[in-house]
Amino acid sequence: MSEAEIQARPRKPSWLKVRIPIGENYKKVRNLVDTYKLHTICESGNCPNMGECWGEGTATFMILGNVCTRSCSFCAVATGRPKFVDYEEPKRVAEAIKLMQVKHAVITSVNRDELPDKGAQIWHDTVKYVKEFSPATTIETLIPDTKSDWNALEVMISAGQEVVSHNMETVKRLYRKVRPQAKYERSLEQIQRTKDYGKRTKSGVMLGLGETDEEVYEILTDLKNHGCDVVTLGQYLQPTKMHIEVAEFIHPDKFAHFKEIGLSLGIPYVESGPMVRSSYHAERHI
Repeated sequence: MSEAEIQARPRKPSWLKVRIPIGENYKKVRNLVDTYKLHTICESGNCPNMGECWGEGTATFMILGNVCTRSCSFCAVATGRPKFVDYEEPKRVAEAIKLMQVKHAVITSVNRDELPDKGAQIWHDTVKYVKEFSPATTIETLIPDTKSDWNALEVMISAGQEVVSHNMETVKRLYRKVRPQAKYERSLEQIQRTKDYGKRTKSGVMLGLGETDEEVYEILTDLKNHGCDVVTLGQYLQPTKMHIEVAEFIHPDKFAHFKEIGLSLGIPYVESGPMVRSSYHAERHI
């Protein structure tokens, strides 16, 4: 990369500073994750809020391994061919959540497109065991795209979780560049079907990838029209040099504007800000 290209890249503004992970609660979560051989999207996704969330004793668990069959250009999770399915993982996740005394658990996963059920049974078992071991714990599941396998979707969302999230990630025009193996309309249909099943629905969108204001209005309208109850809007941050570059750092005032637009459209809850991620302050979305 030339000197001119380096200088042309937007510099990270002051409002994107994050807290260094420290404290006893952080160490406790760190030890539990290591002891139970668990994966978290906090680590695999290089989340900037890991210090804050782990310091408060919460983490977003990632099931079905840490290798994804998709190759999204924004995501820091490893891409490849997963080796196996760990059928003991659901119990280990549930045991860790019980030990952490989590009041609201967030669980996500990699895509497992190679599995006949897309990993749906592991999803179902994980939620079932969390509910069995920690009856008072509420659960949000951030599920992947099932590639229109609606039977798999029903298995994923039928174990008793209170919130089901599926992230749109970006506006329609940028899908091929950002999510090459996903389809905008398919993800919207998955959200609508989840709503029709009777679940509280949620989705997240990253900004700063080159989208226009009009395209943000469009995706907010589409989410409203497909039954989405909670929308999170946050700043995209490039995890490594191998991933898609940040086109723009969105000012907090613009995030506030988009929140007002979403609420005016009739979306019940909108969380919007530079540091917002899909599971950030998830306990409020219940």
